Amino acid sequence: MPSSSFLQSLVWTDYRLAVVFTVLLPLVFLVWALIARAEVLQLLLIIYWKVSSLLAITLYLMIAGLPFSFLTAAIARILIPISLWFWADLNEEIREQPFSLLKLAFTAWRWGVSVYCGLGIILQIPFLRCAFSQATFASDSCQVWLEAPKLFRQMFHAGFTPGFLGFWALLALISYVLTLSYFVFVKLGRQGRSALNQ
Repeated sequence: MPSSSFLQSLVWTDYRLAVVFTVLLPLVFLVWALIARAEVLQLLLIIYWKVSSLLAITLYLMIAGLPFSFLTAAIARILIPISLWFWADLNEEIREQPFSLLKLAFTAWRWGVSVYCGLGIILQIPFLRCAFSQATFASDSCQVWLEAPKLFRQMFHAGFTPGFLGFWALLALISYVLTLSYFVFVKLGRQGRSALNQ
């Protein structure tokens, strides 16, 4: 396991990259796509935001100090690249679009966030054990992942207890799981890899 100071630096770097790659850039691209009336990119980004909401749910689960948040963090990093590349019709539509700065920047981001998520999964593998043992979860190497969520709470939700925020995060997670299950077991069989025929 890396030294505590190195690990802390690594974790905080990961959180900063997450803000850039999974929040700021897709928000910029969504606004850009709306202005440019790029409907295919709008649709793909809306799908992205639905899927990546698991990262926000994970943040609040970590605020509440729930160990299984380490699992939801890893699952989110798996689902995000899938949501961006799964749709055969959207991939074809994007490929057939004429060259533009938006298409170039969006494609670069799509590859960049996929690589980021892949590296993030590799980084998180040693910490998945934090989800399965309360004693391990209490260790410094696991608790360092909760520093940024706790700071986020102090900055934006100081008036709410971790338990209150965790309760709403659990409700959001249940809704997320039900929605994802409906898609996998019902809609996927009907529409396949077509996002345009939903």
